[in-house]
Amino acid sequence: MTSPLRSIVDLGTRLWLDSIDPEQIERSKDMGATGATSNPLIIADLIETGRFDDKLATFMEKDLSDEDIAWAMTNQLVTNAQDAFFDVWDQTQGNDGYVSFELDPLLEDDDQAPPIEQRIARYGELGKKWAAGQPNRMIKVPATTAGLAALEDLAAAGVCLNVTLIFSDKQYETARDAIWRGAQRRSNGLKTFKSVYSIFVSRVDVYTRQQHPDLSQDAQGRVGLVNAKRIARANRDFWADKDTPLDQEIVFASTGVKNPDDPDDRYISQLVGSDIQTNPPAINDAIEKMGKTYTRTIDTLPPQHVLDEIDRTIDPAHLEETLLREGTAKFADPHKKLLALIARKRGSLSNA
Repeated sequence: MTSPLRSIVDLGTRLWLDSIDPEQIERSKDMGATGATSNPLIIADLIETGRFDDKLATFMEKDLSDEDIAWAMTNQLVTNAQDAFFDVWDQTQGNDGYVSFELDPLLEDDDQAPPIEQRIARYGELGKKWAAGQPNRMIKVPATTAGLAALEDLAAAGVCLNVTLIFSDKQYETARDAIWRGAQRRSNGLKTFKSVYSIFVSRVDVYTRQQHPDLSQDAQGRVGLVNAKRIARANRDFWADKDTPLDQEIVFASTGVKNPDDPDDRYISQLVGSDIQTNPPAINDAIEKMGKTYTRTIDTLPPQHVLDEIDRTIDPAHLEETLLREGTAKFADPHKKLLALIARKRGSLSNA
């Protein structure tokens, strides 16, 4: 009997793990995962386990700053994950098998962010730095004003890109168009051109419950899926005639449920049939225990009267502004905690 996750994969969805824990990667590959994503929270949680203290101590012996150690550890952990998925990258000739590396989230921090022109330049510098010599690494750039402005030059330089924190079709279209312009400027053509666009799903429904409690029962809790499916359809339509050797895809992120009344597969079950889902290990485990066999759902939208209500009620600009502000904080704050954790580890390891 086909497992639940394998049934999703068999219908055309690829699974990426929302973790770069080496132990979880091995388990997830057995379940069908073919790539992974990382972020500052994932890195901090891994270092806090103590399993990587030996590597931390090695970096500390080199007299590196806490900031330098944070990025050295991030680079090491992401590289290890890339090694685990390199066989997939090789077998698919670069169409899959990627691991995402997130750029400095403090570039968008309310307290520390430099002026926008400096942020744009820094995204370009860091993106090229961390992509160099890493064929199956994707550089994660947020869909902020500065991040979006850096995309064209990064794409032109041959960097594989994962544009993250996308909540609106406007963000997606701006990112896609910039990357496509850059891709057409590549000196070596489009053979290795690969980009993905990470649409955050469940956070949209958190927003609507808080901001629009008056939505009907038919519409409440469905806005995130409608938003994601519409953007996915627009993405397929845009690239259909571009003749790129590799697929330019949507990543469905934030697929864990936020409403305790929802089943664990609330979002995953409704995004089956194309593109990429990135799921945390706990969600994959829960899906496997459900024992279901899934069917294609990516093309299915609610009835027209529900779509009309959503379009009439939701202000995409306000949704984007609110969730982007929250999203950048959700990555900046863990990075600050990571730096504090390394400082504590420096003291405990030196006394060990």
